[in-house]
Amino acid sequence: MANLLWYLQRLEWIDILDILLVAFLFFWILYLVRGTRAVPLLRGAIFLIIAVILLSGLIRLRAFGWLTEKVFPALLVAVPVLFQQEMRRALERLGRPGALFGRMRGKRASLEQTLAAIAQASHTLAEKRCGALIVLERETGLQELADSGVLLDAAITSELLVTIFNPHTMLHDGAIIVRDERVLAAACVLPLSTAFLADRQLGLRHRAAIGVTEESDAIVIVVSEERGSISVAHGGRIIRNLDIKRLEAVLRALYQPVLERAWPKWIARVRQIFGDEEKT
Repeated sequence: MANLLWYLQRLEWIDILDILLVAFLFFWILYLVRGTRAVPLLRGAIFLIIAVILLSGLIRLRAFGWLTEKVFPALLVAVPVLFQQEMRRALERLGRPGALFGRMRGKRASLEQTLAAIAQASHTLAEKRCGALIVLERETGLQELADSGVLLDAAITSELLVTIFNPHTMLHDGAIIVRDERVLAAACVLPLSTAFLADRQLGLRHRAAIGVTEESDAIVIVVSEERGSISVAHGGRIIRNLDIKRLEAVLRALYQPVLERAWPKWIARVRQIFGDEEKT
């Protein structure tokens, strides 16, 4: 603690500027990879680097420190190769208008309205025997999947979803990506699951739904064209034969942590206090 105070007292304005530039560099890198599947890999890499520094520096493991010193230059070359697609999309996003400030995530009411619209649209599509794939993006970014389709960025309604998956429209073949209560893209191509499926009645739509949930934390709603049934895939598993009420219940259960933390505790307390005062 004494050493820290000694360093802080010796800081000059050029040192503070240097620290701010380094912090901005890290913020810029994290912003560039936001919305891609590189984020979990980057978190793991940062955790690994911190662990290596602590082991080799604090505990002074000489052999381990020598090994990491020789390996890190190779990693600097390997990272651009591994993340070349994500880096290209990130640089493209940086050049778009309004790239520095993104939209805030929707409130609880809009999320509940979105889930209700998706459930209603799924029910309507099931009755009409129209196949559908609706992917709800969560923490893991699916921008690369959205880039494989047609970008829309439209407000989500049940009528819009039913129209998109109408067999007579050009966007019905493929999946839609939903991000922040908006339809980000349609006619997207999803990766197929390579796992063994015991039920041979599950077609390519169900295999695609399971495949994207194996690689991300997304939630996928599948409407079968042959049987008119509704299924939900999450975490590499699938729940089948859902009606509209059960579908809403499953979606709310999967989104319950998000619904519960719609407001921080102190903000919720202030809203409750002022709400009580307004009632009185």
